[in-house]
Amino acid sequence: MKPSILRSTTRVVLAPILTASAFALAPAAVQAQPANNELAGRTVFLDPGHQGSEHAEDLSRQVDNGRGGTKPCQTTGTTTVNGVPEHTVNWEVTQLVKASLESLGARVVLSRADDTGWGGCVDERAAAANRSGAALAVSIHADGAPADQRGFHLIVPQLPIPDPNADRAQSGAGRAASTTMRDAYVRAGFSPATYGGAMEGIQTRADIAGPALTHVPAVFLEMGNGANPEDAAVLESAEGQLQHAIAITTGIAGYLLGLSPGNGQPTDPARAGAAPGGAAPTLAPDGTEPGAAPDGTSTPTTTVPPTGTARTPSLPRARGVDPWDSAPPGPADGPITQVLELLRPLAKALGLDERDITTGLIDLAYRLAGALTEPAN
Repeated sequence: MKPSILRSTTRVVLAPILTASAFALAPAAVQAQPANNELAGRTVFLDPGHQGSEHAEDLSRQVDNGRGGTKPCQTTGTTTVNGVPEHTVNWEVTQLVKASLESLGARVVLSRADDTGWGGCVDERAAAANRSGAALAVSIHADGAPADQRGFHLIVPQLPIPDPNADRAQSGAGRAASTTMRDAYVRAGFSPATYGGAMEGIQTRADIAGPALTHVPAVFLEMGNGANPEDAAVLESAEGQLQHAIAITTGIAGYLLGLSPGNGQPTDPARAGAAPGGAAPTLAPDGTEPGAAPDGTSTPTTTVPPTGTARTPSLPRARGVDPWDSAPPGPADGPITQVLELLRPLAKALGLDERDITTGLIDLAYRLAGALTEPAN
């Protein structure tokens, strides 16, 4: 599937789903202003991995790897089994995450401005994350492993890191953020990868430069294996990209607020404090920023479900009223239910009563739809 077709399909499929969800839930509230500002004052740095093809940069140019050596400036990224470039999947999911975070009051800085041109070398993206003053940097990728392997995983850096600032950020808060993101993915129904030495969704590596150069807590996410037909189907589809985006947003919100994605309760008090507020980012002259890097090492403790890709628990009644009473009958019921189920973990990570259908979540649905219906560049 070509990127242009993918984006058009995403807009056409997802916008009516989200719009129908909002109207079905609260017809009187859909024109309300954003009600949830839980992440106000926080800056999040998002790095959609890799870049478009319209550039003349030398990807093999050697840059600092953060461990006393060098490595290539960038790579092209993988391509899914159906021909969708990884950089496009990363970009589409990042746009949804950006809309979600902004709807919750956060300021978002991106490592690249579009999905066509250059996005910066790995060291430049890490430097941009450092300049942004972000409470968290999240690098969003899809893997290209053997086709018989599947699942998501978080890459964390081998410790210690030579740079003391990077070591401090990634061994403490970065490790907590990666674990929280892993937990959010598991709660969303995604299966952790077990290949490449990953244990319960966490893989430790010393060859990824980003975390060794990044001074803010960072998460490096591989959403799934684009070479695996099952993972690729989720990565390429509008519904699958929404699943990933809400899981990522849930992990970010849970970490920044010091809450467990599972129950909305405080976890380690140091976790919330470790993500200091959001200073306004220092942007390059062209208004773009490069960056994002991985996280610190951690041994996860979450019980992992045996299968993945989005489960569908039963939806509780909101304030004693069945939220489907006003939903249009017929084929729309399934997609509406799906979107609501996806939003439930996010509501819990924000500390909201999962039985409450709030104006903020309605607004979030509209923001996500808006991100998909904007005219393509």
